[in-house]
Amino acid sequence: MQFHLDGFRVGDPAVTQAAEALPPPSPTRSLPPEVDVLIVGSGPTGLTLAAQLAVFPDISVCIVDQKDGPLELGQADGIACRTMEMFHAFGFVERVLKESYWVNETVFWKPDPEDPRHIARSGRIQDVEDGLSEFPHVILNQARVHDFFLERMRHSRGALVPDYSRRLVDLEIPGRSDARVAARLERADAGHEGEIETVRARYVVGCDGARSTVRRSIGRELHGDAANQAWGVMDVLAVTDFPDIRFKAVVHSTNGGNLLVIPREGGYLVRLYIELDKLDENERAANRDITIEQLIAAAQRILSPYTLEVEEVAWWSVYEIGQRLTEKFDDVPHDQVGAPFPRVFIAGDACHTHSPKAGQGMNVSMRDGFNLGWKLASVLSGRCRPDILHSYSRERHGVAKQLIDFDREFAEMFSARPKTSADDEGGVDPAQFQQYFQQAGRFTAGTATRYAPSVLVGDGAHQHLAEGFVIGTRLHSAPVVRLADAKPIHLGHVVDADGRWRLFAFADHRAPDAPGSRLAALCNFLDADPRSPILRYTGEGMDIDAVFDLRAVVQQGHRSLAVGNLPTILRPTKGRYGLVDYEKVFCPDLEAGQDIYEMRRIDRAAGALVLVRPDQHVAHVVPLDGFEALAAFFERFMIPAR
Repeated sequence: MQFHLDGFRVGDPAVTQAAEALPPPSPTRSLPPEVDVLIVGSGPTGLTLAAQLAVFPDISVCIVDQKDGPLELGQADGIACRTMEMFHAFGFVERVLKESYWVNETVFWKPDPEDPRHIARSGRIQDVEDGLSEFPHVILNQARVHDFFLERMRHSRGALVPDYSRRLVDLEIPGRSDARVAARLERADAGHEGEIETVRARYVVGCDGARSTVRRSIGRELHGDAANQAWGVMDVLAVTDFPDIRFKAVVHSTNGGNLLVIPREGGYLVRLYIELDKLDENERAANRDITIEQLIAAAQRILSPYTLEVEEVAWWSVYEIGQRLTEKFDDVPHDQVGAPFPRVFIAGDACHTHSPKAGQGMNVSMRDGFNLGWKLASVLSGRCRPDILHSYSRERHGVAKQLIDFDREFAEMFSARPKTSADDEGGVDPAQFQQYFQQAGRFTAGTATRYAPSVLVGDGAHQHLAEGFVIGTRLHSAPVVRLADAKPIHLGHVVDADGRWRLFAFADHRAPDAPGSRLAALCNFLDADPRSPILRYTGEGMDIDAVFDLRAVVQQGHRSLAVGNLPTILRPTKGRYGLVDYEKVFCPDLEAGQDIYEMRRIDRAAGALVLVRPDQHVAHVVPLDGFEALAAFFERFMIPAR
């Protein structure tokens, strides 16, 4: 990370001066009468959105929750590789890596052919394929994820903290597009019970769960399958001779049902998802009055002949499996898309619900917030036209639809009884389930998402210049060496959740200071031509990389080039003292045998310019000398600052 740009400071560099200067908020304070963004719900979706908006001190944000304080024990636990990449952008992935359980392998169990009353191990696979991400799939209590986001918000320039004990009563959405949405909220904190506060916001985002008041306020409904399968879940400290208790394990039994083992952080705790009975039509699991003793007994039957003695139950619940999705994620009617701009949005469980066993709910929901956050910030800061807000529902609804379809198939296969013979037509072959699990690895890792061409995503006319950076997908990072200090890092780790666009210029085969260098020509265009996006959209008095962060990757080794010979835009002066930023140029890690040009299939002769959105998704690939294409792309949605 970089700090000291505007002067030397002692202490934690992650805490901004703005956050240090503010007194701690009063728990009994009143809500502001007007804000730019009101976020309803401080779950993982709302916190992801709030943490991104908190970077912008000129954007006023209020986040409310009907709970009386921060979450202490969460239900979600699986964190996908793509989410870990996002956590790096927010600055706390190292803490997650340190505390969490790493899912390295998944094992499969089926009925023992010698004695079908018992189970036997049938397979083992690597959980995440090699090279898919630099981060693992991990398990960590949801409450800790909340803690990290809350700290990020509190330490940001916006110094944002949630306001608890507020229940949204209703929304009033005026007909005029320039009028603010009025939210009425009821207080529940001591001494203020029943008081009604009204907050008027330019935008409202409902991150308030499956029973979302915001969703009902805009006339949206969840549609989907009825929940007809009951499952139990419990976090326990147990003594067992089951040999794979510290592996993620999928267990199919003949008569006892099915079970999923998820080891938890800390080395001792384990989560068990336990299949229970089918539900009748319109029946709820709560009507069965299932007890923790019944869950324990079911787990013991499934794991036979192994024993399981539960010493302590940290948390348990019973739930139904159902897949539901709303038709649109904002308040604009289907037949008016493009006319009024959205002012009310829903995200996370407010617009899609599904079973927890595939570990996708929290992950997909947080990425809803990541997608929406930078777009709201870009519009509110005057960088982008408000029509980009239509893209949130289009992009994330498609992802949610894929999730619902996957979860339905995954849940059906998981809940089906295992086949007892090749002639058994009513069950699922455990080997087939293992194969399906393996094939779905990229989806469950979160790396399969690909946004379609749109105003924010280019076509594939020049995809051949950088085949490994697929337009519409997240930036697939790779190792590089920083030229200025020979530090090995991952290229994708320079993409912070700060609302900026990244321009990754992969040089042609010439050195940057050699005659005919396409990289040098690009730098000259960006630094001096009136059509340059950097010049057009960066305001007077701002650092040159405040909106577009230009980075270059050259083909030469780090000992072959001198920083002083680089184009000046690649060693820009910034901040109050005009200090030089030396961290803009990278080289392949040739000594480690990791050539990013080869790994991501970059055209060595021509090079490529890869445009990356603030949410880490590749927006476009253009030639290094494609100045007109570069300028035209940003003209579609950005507002000139000069």
